[in-house]
Amino acid sequence: MAEIKEERRLGLLQATAINMTDMVGIGPFITLPMVIHILNGPYFLYAWLAGAALSMVDAMIWSELGTAFPKAGGSYNFLKETYGKNGMGRLMSFLFVWQTMIQAPLVIASAAIGFAGYFSYLVPLTTLQSKLISGSVVICIVILLFRKIEAIGKISVLLWGAVLFTMLWIIGGGITHGNFLAPVKHINDGLTFNMTFVAALGFASVKSVYSYLGYYNICHLGGEIINPSRNIPRSMFLSIAGIALLYLLMNISVASVIPWQVAKDSEFVISLFMQQLAGPKAATVITCLILLVSFASVFSATLGYSRIPYAAAADGAFFKVFARLHPTGHFPYVSLLVLGTIAFVFSLLFKLSDVISAILSMRILIQFIGQAVGLYLLRKQKQTIFPYKMPFFPLPIVLAIIMWIGILISTGFKMVAGGLTAIIIGIIVYFIKARLNQEWPFVPSSLLEPIRSKVSSEQ
Repeated sequence: MAEIKEERRLGLLQATAINMTDMVGIGPFITLPMVIHILNGPYFLYAWLAGAALSMVDAMIWSELGTAFPKAGGSYNFLKETYGKNGMGRLMSFLFVWQTMIQAPLVIASAAIGFAGYFSYLVPLTTLQSKLISGSVVICIVILLFRKIEAIGKISVLLWGAVLFTMLWIIGGGITHGNFLAPVKHINDGLTFNMTFVAALGFASVKSVYSYLGYYNICHLGGEIINPSRNIPRSMFLSIAGIALLYLLMNISVASVIPWQVAKDSEFVISLFMQQLAGPKAATVITCLILLVSFASVFSATLGYSRIPYAAAADGAFFKVFARLHPTGHFPYVSLLVLGTIAFVFSLLFKLSDVISAILSMRILIQFIGQAVGLYLLRKQKQTIFPYKMPFFPLPIVLAIIMWIGILISTGFKMVAGGLTAIIIGIIVYFIKARLNQEWPFVPSSLLEPIRSKVSSEQ
């Protein structure tokens, strides 16, 4: 991991750009009608507020862990350190890498599938053509990422500019239309606060939270961040605040032009919005910009995830081939190629709606809830210096766990069962691996470090 540590080239601007481009992507454009459809009323804005609130609370956990362990791999290091790197942490970090090899390509594939779906507004596509486009997007991203990190930082800022321009154009269009505040004035029309509404809000939040995911992406690049103790938390909170504001304004803008009764059933709601405001040519331009934003999201997500298997392999907890760095670019090219290949296959096999729920169910138990509990345990030990400390500890941790459990339940029984199955299989694989390699729990944790040191010296 020394090579990556020497390449701290990403500042606050680049870090925020990487987070924000990952967060936006195709998500808010395709989930906007989904959220309205689930809540079936003008109060759909509450789902976007709920997503922002959960992200802000969870970002406090990521900030503590990210500044305490600013290394490549993010959650891999967090789980290993919080649960004990010579004990339970070995299992937890392995499970994270295990689920990342499935979940990360799902994230990449979801953006690629969304890209192909929105592309059909410009040119009607057959199922085969749609799959060819989604697969091509993944290939192009891998090719674009095959370069030094400082060049990637510049590309991220450029793509971030496209994201902001697209969002601001949509918001500005609604403002000039002259009915901008109408959705806010009528947000509570017909609202009855009961369990039915709470349940609907939970299901809708599954879709809105998906559009916020990525605020922590910079933690996976912790070894490449300049002054991580300041830039990691700042980039996350700036990203969430900025994106939440943009999402709310965009939803208000669209609903001020397209009635929510129409928007909830529109597959290309943003294009329809712009067509009504400025005609077919403007609708075509905004569709192209949305496709560029989607491409930017795949770019940012793939960049962050490629560091996770690398970090685990460099630590001796995953296949050694993933620890290889490009001889001149100093980036984990094997990890990038393997995740890109799996994402390419997923982009050809799955539907978008299934992928969104699968992503959340795969992540929540091990990554979000797992590291929240781990941080609580670590803070109680008082053995680690945290450059950033959350206010009102441990309340944000408790709130985050409760909210994530609610989101997990809302993904549905099949997705929860699928996530648990993947974890159980991962546990079995770990114990087989641990038995063969004489690792915890088959060797006492006190003996593991001397064994690892001896193996390293022999290599």
